[in-house]
Amino acid sequence: MREWLARLVVWSFFCFTLIAETKNVKVFIALCDNISQGIVKVPAKIGDGNVPAENLYWGCDDGLSSHFKSSKEWKLTRSEKSTDPHILECLIFSNKTLNIELTAEAWRGSDISTCLQAFETALVSGKHQLVVYIGHNVLMDKVIIPPANPATISCDAMVFCCKSEEYFRKRLRKIQVRPVMLTKQFMYPGSFLLHDTLSPWSKEKPLADIRLAAASAYARNQKISIKTALGVFADLSIPP
Repeated sequence: MREWLARLVVWSFFCFTLIAETKNVKVFIALCDNISQGIVKVPAKIGDGNVPAENLYWGCDDGLSSHFKSSKEWKLTRSEKSTDPHILECLIFSNKTLNIELTAEAWRGSDISTCLQAFETALVSGKHQLVVYIGHNVLMDKVIIPPANPATISCDAMVFCCKSEEYFRKRLRKIQVRPVMLTKQFMYPGSFLLHDTLSPWSKEKPLADIRLAAASAYARNQKISIKTALGVFADLSIPP
């Protein structure tokens, strides 16, 4: 009887540990930059890739810093200074309900190529369950060599930029990373998309549910139908 109880206690502790394991999410934001990126120009104030506080992808209402700070579901736990001159700001958020710790880095707009390389390095590092890229699709402008070695530990990827399925799906498959969110059209990568897709992702919902969450958020923001918004995001349940 005592032996049985001892085994039950050990097993219960093991199960609790698995349930309570915090999911580690890393987000790379290439700040919008009118000067150095091949983008449709935006107002100068929000298109300065050296000023995170006012940047389209960081400090504006739909930028990661502002959107997650204003969310009731997320708590800003700390801000860190990076020794990397490419990184202008680093914020760490937590969500106890989803059991996620999210680290978001604002990368200087002119260093977008380095940001993308860092994103892909993180994908194969084995340190994160999900790695996210938000910004301009720099692969439209130049060739960037992907990591030489594949991921040794399972990792998911979201890429919020224009036409990311066309440019990233094969790259992710080559390094053995699972894409859970990619785009098919030119689009606006507001951080409300990441915010709303993290819930179904963390609950291990089907890829179709993650896509629907993104489409619903995009439809609200852009004031379009969900049917139209669904066309923005790739159906990753269909084999490539």
